[in-house]
Amino acid sequence: MPKNETPLRILEVLEPSGGGSGRHFVDLCAGLQARGHAVTAVYSPVRAEERFVRELMALDLAKVTALPMLRAVGPKDFSSWRALHRLIRDEGPFDIIHGHSSKAGALTRLRLPGPHVPRIYTPHAFRTMDPTLSSKGRLVFGAIEGVLGRFLTDRLICVSQNEYDHALELGIPATKLAVVVNGVGIMPTGRRADIRGQFGIPQDALVFGFIGRLSAQKAPERLITAFAAIAGTVPEARLLIIGSGELEPDVRRQIAAAGIADRVVINADLPGSEATQAIDVLVMTSRYEAMSYVMLEGAAAGLPLILTDVGGTSNVLDHDVNGFVVPNTDDTAPLATAMARLCDAATRARLAAAARERSSRYGVDAMVDQTLDVYRQALAGRQARD
Repeated sequence: MPKNETPLRILEVLEPSGGGSGRHFVDLCAGLQARGHAVTAVYSPVRAEERFVRELMALDLAKVTALPMLRAVGPKDFSSWRALHRLIRDEGPFDIIHGHSSKAGALTRLRLPGPHVPRIYTPHAFRTMDPTLSSKGRLVFGAIEGVLGRFLTDRLICVSQNEYDHALELGIPATKLAVVVNGVGIMPTGRRADIRGQFGIPQDALVFGFIGRLSAQKAPERLITAFAAIAGTVPEARLLIIGSGELEPDVRRQIAAAGIADRVVINADLPGSEATQAIDVLVMTSRYEAMSYVMLEGAAAGLPLILTDVGGTSNVLDHDVNGFVVPNTDDTAPLATAMARLCDAATRARLAAAARERSSRYGVDAMVDQTLDVYRQALAGRQARD
């Protein structure tokens, strides 16, 4: 912390307690605490991953509270809002209140009249960035985000330029927006053989890796279809899937139907950052993203990448330099083609060398420092109004 700077009392609130937003939340809380600030963390246990809860509890923050919040909009939101604002009253006063994801962002920003505490919001991908959202849903969610962004938000943190541009399209003023790209810590190394042995993957196998929630957003079915298309001609190819989610039963049935069950491993216990050690090529098939931690960790690990053309892709991937960008479509032919190209050892070596050269660009410290700068700007704006 800079000399003569007063430590801040900060409330961080998250609804989807896991995945990339969970990784960001834990890293940010840890970084703020390490810089001398008092952090109170609120998370929802409804969709919480066990690993996320363990890591958050291990930080020894000022206070950690589990407060149920549902992803879908419904009558229970009022109970969540009331419980959250009771906590704000009882545990405060806070200098900054920071909501992460659409639900926590709405619950933290909707407030009664009284002394103003700056509200910061990080969407971690606006709901309206989902290409499968109906036109009615886009209209409703877009209107909500626009109103909250214009009138009840002091600063809105976008995690990529793509998300920033989308915020402008929603009518949120540029004066309220900041771009802070996610960051990752030092990637683990040295356990490639151990992890492959743990999963029964041959040491000389070519391993395509998928890390993420098995959900419609991440589109794992695209990967299964593409891998099945190349598996017959590349006997050394294997697929390692790290994650779980509501689509896991469907994914397992798809794998069985394709006759590739002996070539695919699914595991939800190993952290994604650890899993990168066993992977040769990282594949991400998402329908939409803002700035995925999976992308960042793959880039920081120096892996060749195959990514759909979504938010954040351009931050980590130059096409045919350190990987391939494929169209964001359910037509899996381009994805299968990209995977087939990376089965060529010379192509893979060329892309891997470029990936390793740029692997040091994605540190977590810059993310924490830049977030603190946003907090200071919000506090300065409040003081100017007062």
